[in-house]
Amino acid sequence: MRLTVLGGGGFRVPLVYGALLRDHAAGRVTRITLHDVDRARLTAVARVLADQAAGVPDAPEVRSTTDLDDALRGADFVFSAIRVGGLAGRAADERVALDQGVLGQETVGAGGIAYGLRTVPVAVDIARRVARIAPDAWVINFTNPAGLVTEAMAAHLGGRVIGICDSPVGLGRRVARTLGADPDRARLDYVGLNHLGWLRGLYVTDERAPGGERDVLPALFDDEGLLTSFEEGKLFGAEWLRTIRSVPNEYLHYYYFNRETVAAYRQAGQTRGAFLHEQQARFYDEMARPATPAWQAWDRTRAEREATYMAENRETAGAGERAPDDLESGGYEQVALALMRAIAGGSAAAGEEGGAGATRRGEGTTLILNVPNGSTLDVLDPEAVIEVPCRVDGNGPRPLPVSRLTGHEAGLVTAVKAVERCVLEAAESGSARAAVQAFALHPLVDSVNVARRLLDGYREAHPGLGYLRR
Repeated sequence: MRLTVLGGGGFRVPLVYGALLRDHAAGRVTRITLHDVDRARLTAVARVLADQAAGVPDAPEVRSTTDLDDALRGADFVFSAIRVGGLAGRAADERVALDQGVLGQETVGAGGIAYGLRTVPVAVDIARRVARIAPDAWVINFTNPAGLVTEAMAAHLGGRVIGICDSPVGLGRRVARTLGADPDRARLDYVGLNHLGWLRGLYVTDERAPGGERDVLPALFDDEGLLTSFEEGKLFGAEWLRTIRSVPNEYLHYYYFNRETVAAYRQAGQTRGAFLHEQQARFYDEMARPATPAWQAWDRTRAEREATYMAENRETAGAGERAPDDLESGGYEQVALALMRAIAGGSAAAGEEGGAGATRRGEGTTLILNVPNGSTLDVLDPEAVIEVPCRVDGNGPRPLPVSRLTGHEAGLVTAVKAVERCVLEAAESGSARAAVQAFALHPLVDSVNVARRLLDGYREAHPGLGYLRR
């Protein structure tokens, strides 16, 4: 198979290549094309990949290009992992929001809206070009905000674009291990939107139970020791998890503890985006020197990045440092590999990777993905992209039945989906009014006047948002 990575100069590309190097099954990826608008970053990442491939006789061939059409031609799969505006843009998103006293995280709240307004027009152009140049390719969207961007691309690619995220995978694996279940065999009842979902059940095989499986999640809420032994338990606290009787995606900490998180972000020496911008700038500067050991420089930077993930949230919750097993690699890249192999007809091999959250039950693979709703959630229309377990085979993903949303879950999901629709309208029409509406309607922005100031601040920080005039 031939794989194209858009955003091929991105820092996490070696994770993808590492997964491909470990895959030796029939039908594997044999050529990977990296595309990026930044030639220097492409060169740096290509050096890291060359170090990774050393001593691997069947390593996939790597080529790089700054020509998008050239990158797309002949592709079987396209990974969209772009970052419009780079990490400097993310840092600006955070700063503008915090200046108004609201959250600026890159996928949640004001920062997520700003990122979406910058990204959707570029993602739509990519979708149109894929449809023209590589109409048989499957697009796997890594680009954040993943649900919003996937929905924008689906308008031009239909079901051939699928959004992925590793947060539900990590959540499911942590809870399964905590309950003594096999993470690769447990069935997850997970429902919501990207970065706005809840684990509602965790089912294990039990021939004595109705349907041959038993939900072991309720046992978690009855054991204080278990409930506070894993990342989300520490982050949200045992009392709150017992109250809502589900385990939220870690990003819901921004909603449930918004004031505390905003205060922590404002008091921090620098925002997450500013930290990553400085850290990765050092990495790419270091890589500009030919003598730099590429793999060592990249791996050292990666370890620091992962150890500091959501540090302000954990500090607010008193959760301490992340557990060592939560720092293991095996996120996006393993989900993407399992998804590719299931679509390409290698579903049995996909589940063998481990660590991907792939569950094999007969033919096909089960993965938590961002896909059109269809009739899965009755509170949303069929075209709304949601994040739920899906059955994947050569025809693509099909959403599986999930628990019905509770009242407060449905409220958040419908409110955030309405915001996403305003972003899509603004990106398509250039409507500044729709952009203000997106900010004003978000649950984490509490004022129409703040919404107007946010748009003004973002247009000043990002000249590319000048298209929002009407």
